[in-house]
Amino acid sequence: MMTGQKNHVDVPLLFSALTLMALSLGVVYSASATWAMQKFGESEHLLNRHTLKILIGTAALFVGMKINYPVYRRLTKPVLMIAVVLLVATLITGGEVKGASRWLRMGSFSFQPSEFAKFALLFHLCTLIANKNDLVRDFRKGFLPMMIWVGIVSLLVMLQPNLSTAMMILILSLLVLLVGRARYSHLMLAFAALVPLLLLYIVSAEYRMRRLAGFLDGSEMSTRTNYQLLQGIIGFGNGGLFGVGPGESKQRDFFLPESYGDFVFSIVGEEYGFVGTMTFLALFVVIMIRGFKIAKFSQDGFGYYLAIAVTSAITLNAIVNAGVTLGVLPTTGLPMPFVSYGGSSIVSSAFAVGVVLNISAHTGLHPRAVKVPVLGMVDASGEEVESSGGVMFGKMH
Repeated sequence: MMTGQKNHVDVPLLFSALTLMALSLGVVYSASATWAMQKFGESEHLLNRHTLKILIGTAALFVGMKINYPVYRRLTKPVLMIAVVLLVATLITGGEVKGASRWLRMGSFSFQPSEFAKFALLFHLCTLIANKNDLVRDFRKGFLPMMIWVGIVSLLVMLQPNLSTAMMILILSLLVLLVGRARYSHLMLAFAALVPLLLLYIVSAEYRMRRLAGFLDGSEMSTRTNYQLLQGIIGFGNGGLFGVGPGESKQRDFFLPESYGDFVFSIVGEEYGFVGTMTFLALFVVIMIRGFKIAKFSQDGFGYYLAIAVTSAITLNAIVNAGVTLGVLPTTGLPMPFVSYGGSSIVSSAFAVGVVLNISAHTGLHPRAVKVPVLGMVDASGEEVESSGGVMFGKMH
């Protein structure tokens, strides 16, 4: 007799992630076609590479969705140690782009270990919080060991140098610790110690000071410093309500360099207008709402913290990227998840969302109707028999 029920994954979350990746194909192609033609002699060069990354990311999402999430509790520490080794290797042998060593190259293959390390750290923090329970509130036995991991990863990322990703790692880590019931006094102490260190780091490089001063100034004096930002904002202005149309961007051809990367949202605004940008942001809002709801109904502490950590990482990254392209935040190098050109971010984010989808399958939020034998039917001889014609529906929460 069949007694159990098998749950569906969260369809709105799955749909939103896959839709963003699918939409990114058209946006990245439009943003990169002219530049790719000039550099490689074919307008589809970056589109082909981006398509491959989307396919790998989609596969990673389904892999994360199929593996039962409790398995990761045994793996987070060794995986985080591997991530730290990769960060060190990047500093020693990584490929330098625009003065920063952020890429680890293996032949024709390259990736950013910082994206992998960000999620590896979050997964391990969730494991530690779930394992330690009330010890999280103990500074020496709970809070300090976790902050040591946060400090190691953040420092290695800052040395690349990559301030924006390091700050995102710090913010997300403190957020997870806050949700994990760490003492407010411990969090405030960590914050008070980090602020002066970050300020010293910022003033230690002239280009970081120029970028910050240019953002705070906002006048014509800062046009050279904020050139990419100003051109991105012009793109939004050109788009208006409905945009100039797919493939009709002027900014990508003449004014906005490498618009297929961190500033791809500006191309969305120019070609698809206010309606297009709101559509993209609405998909991230769906990811946020569904991710937090999955956390609420998760069956254990680890699933709860993990769903919150991944959801926060995806949505906060999207918010910061949108804020930068709109001029609300200082220029950073953070991509828009699932949309910007770049395989490391796409694959890492897709796998992490797949894990949240696996958590959703254990919540009972989306039970699947299953056929079960029905007892009580009697045959001609008077014997009770089973019938498989009955249907049982799992109870919705």
